[in-house]
Amino acid sequence: MDDQSLVRSILNGNTQAFSFLIRKYEKLVYHMVQKLVNDEPSVEELAQDVFMKVHDKLPGFRFESKLSTWIATIAYRHTVNHLRKSKRMVYKELEEASEERFFITEETPAQIYESQDTGKYVQEHIQKLPAHYRNILYLYHIEEMTYPEIVEITGLPVGTVKNYLFRARKLLKEQLSKFVKQEELL
Repeated sequence: MDDQSLVRSILNGNTQAFSFLIRKYEKLVYHMVQKLVNDEPSVEELAQDVFMKVHDKLPGFRFESKLSTWIATIAYRHTVNHLRKSKRMVYKELEEASEERFFITEETPAQIYESQDTGKYVQEHIQKLPAHYRNILYLYHIEEMTYPEIVEITGLPVGTVKNYLFRARKLLKEQLSKFVKQEELL
């Protein structure tokens, strides 16, 4: 079922169609929320809230963008608003002043590598990135969204999106190069 038919069916009162929409986009919403919030119960609660908002706002959706982009926008903005209200959002100045602290670990890369696979090592360092970098990286590389789609979702200027993506990649590259150098010494 294409997105337009799905939306029409939901607006005509088909509850099973809305269940289908949830199944179709739950992974996207879950990942959007999880990239900003690390507390599992909060992630689940926020994801449910997002789908309630999607249901409430669906009559106003006009297919000016893809349905997935529209839903991701709601998920992103709802989560950011939640973080602002709960005062858990770390402000940009603090994040930039202490970017290096996100990579402090007591284990050497070799120890981490020995205890788990490289993919998990990379995922751990992605999770340590500041939330705004992590989210842009996820949208671009995992969800394969374009810059205009990311701009629409986040409300950030395209230059900022490109900058965050560049910085996220740079931080990951620095950490992974340290890992590779350690491996070469072994």
